[in-house]
Amino acid sequence: MKYLLLLAFVLMGTTLMAQQKTAPGQMSFYAELGGPGILFSANIDGRFSKSVLGFGGRVGIGFVTTDTYDANNNNNWETRSVATFPIQLNYIFGKPNSVHTFEVGAGATFTSKKIDPFGFNDYNEPGQSVFGTASFMYRRQPKDGGFSWRIGFTPIIGGGFIQPSGGVSVGYNF
Repeated sequence: MKYLLLLAFVLMGTTLMAQQKTAPGQMSFYAELGGPGILFSANIDGRFSKSVLGFGGRVGIGFVTTDTYDANNNNNWETRSVATFPIQLNYIFGKPNSVHTFEVGAGATFTSKKIDPFGFNDYNEPGQSVFGTASFMYRRQPKDGGFSWRIGFTPIIGGGFIQPSGGVSVGYNF
């Protein structure tokens, strides 16, 4: 699982960074609260074409804290931090000269330890978790680069459940 995650990050990052001549505003770096990173994440997002619209992807790294019940340790609750790694493919809709766009995306979030964001299980065992993610977000991004922000609906999917969630992010397009 760790090697698959590393391979996915390398391939996505290489694809996003390998573009020889990028148009201004085509790449963005942003910090996100909520969203596919579950609690907090730092992400890089880029287009696969030479436009600020169309298909693209994002990779990120983040963290979440979780309380787990440890039956092996005098039945105590413990708080631990878990690294998250969101990966998504997305499509940005909008008019070519407008700062107002809409993002639709789907992907997965990998975690460094097994967690349950739905609150049904208290995991304290080795392993990782993988969750499906989606994003439906309004994006305000200048076409020539600069400060950008996003806000929207970002459900987390796993274990037969869909957890409604939201996300807000601020960043810089370059």
